Amino acid sequence: MDTVNTDDVTPRTETVETGAGTARVTWLAAPAPRLVLALGHGAGGGIEARDLRALGAALPAHGVSVALVEQPWRVAGKKLAPAPKTLDTGWRGLWPALAAPGPPVVAGGRSAGARVACRTAAELGARAVLALSFPLHPPGRPEKTRADELLGCGVEALVVQGGNDPFGKPAEFPPGDYRITEVPYGDHGFSVPKKSGLTEERAMEILTASVAGWLADLT
Repeated sequence: MDTVNTDDVTPRTETVETGAGTARVTWLAAPAPRLVLALGHGAGGGIEARDLRALGAALPAHGVSVALVEQPWRVAGKKLAPAPKTLDTGWRGLWPALAAPGPPVVAGGRSAGARVACRTAAELGARAVLALSFPLHPPGRPEKTRADELLGCGVEALVVQGGNDPFGKPAEFPPGDYRITEVPYGDHGFSVPKKSGLTEERAMEILTASVAGWLADLT
């Protein structure tokens, strides 16, 4: 199981049966939540990703419960993510558990998880979408754009993108009804080179502050 380190919040784990298999949710609950932020992982990693960990640690203090979602393929120990349709099936099956606490749910995730959130937000009734490291296109293939998924999500959205993300730099994103925040020098995993002068801690502060401010504006 992926591990999540937080400073002040005790994680609670819940398993959920979906049409794609058994999924798992790690809850980092706010004392008096006004929102739930559900975050799915990417195709190459799990909920141990630095941005997901940082949000899970920071947001409960801002009145946002964080639900870190592990898709069934990851729970089953498989190395490769399934097709997008199967990822969407897993996410849909999780939604009742994510909505059960009561507050509005913001759908989110990093990379492939961001795409899932965008594709399903309107049908599931998500309050908004948080897209971390949205893979606008495969590296070196800008013509293979996935902009329609973001532009068609049907709800308010925030994109947080690394300045050097090979899957799409902030300047490559098309105009649309969404906000975008840049983490300077960040790659697809928000890692920053030492020569940039920006520490990983500062990069995560930029990310979490941007997300916390945006979420505050939603209520």
